[in-house]
Amino acid sequence: MSDDRVLVFDLETVPDVRAFAAAEGLQSHPDWSVRQQMGEKVARQVFQRIVCIGSLQAVRDEGGTWRPQSLEAPHLGQHTEPQLIQGFVDRLAASQPLLVSFNGHTFDLPVLRYRAMMHRVSAPGLAARAYFDRAGADMVDLCDLLSAQERHARVSLNELARVLGLPGKPPGVDGGKVETMAQEGRIAEVADYCRSDVVNTYRAWLRYELFCGRLDRPRFEASESALAAFLAPRS
Repeated sequence: MSDDRVLVFDLETVPDVRAFAAAEGLQSHPDWSVRQQMGEKVARQVFQRIVCIGSLQAVRDEGGTWRPQSLEAPHLGQHTEPQLIQGFVDRLAASQPLLVSFNGHTFDLPVLRYRAMMHRVSAPGLAARAYFDRAGADMVDLCDLLSAQERHARVSLNELARVLGLPGKPPGVDGGKVETMAQEGRIAEVADYCRSDVVNTYRAWLRYELFCGRLDRPRFEASESALAAFLAPRS
């Protein structure tokens, strides 16, 4: 266990029609009918199916600069949902990193736990550290921290990114469009979108570390430069 290794992550999900049907006794209804009955609001966490898990792993060097090691977004076009979950939780078990997310305590972690249990995935990596402890320090949820869990102070990741001068979400894409994109077979675009959210979250976290004094200005700028160099071949 070391806080010299950080894993920033984000899930992209779509409504799980069959799970909702099972919970509501609608197994005999066709999918289109069940989907209508789910409504247009974001489905509760237990009724979300994972289509992509994005993550950026970074390590802190001896000089205190954070340096990205990997940026991944495996998706349903490459793996089954149980394989996506297993791959992610195995990474947690192997390195036990500090986890960073945006709204992860409210959404991403509950979805991971529900889906792992539904698919009978063994996930000791999720218990390698107290990631589910909302008052702990093993999982940094920037949405929680920056708003002090005050509902009226919460912002979206896109809003936060834009006010910090970061790129924010790609034009014309947001989480509400992931279901349609997945239905149209545009899963690679979903993965690209997920990666952009992960990078924005990582950069917001670096800014938070600067604010907290855990990064001084030179190391913050060096960490930003290391990220830019890491991303350059991928642009």
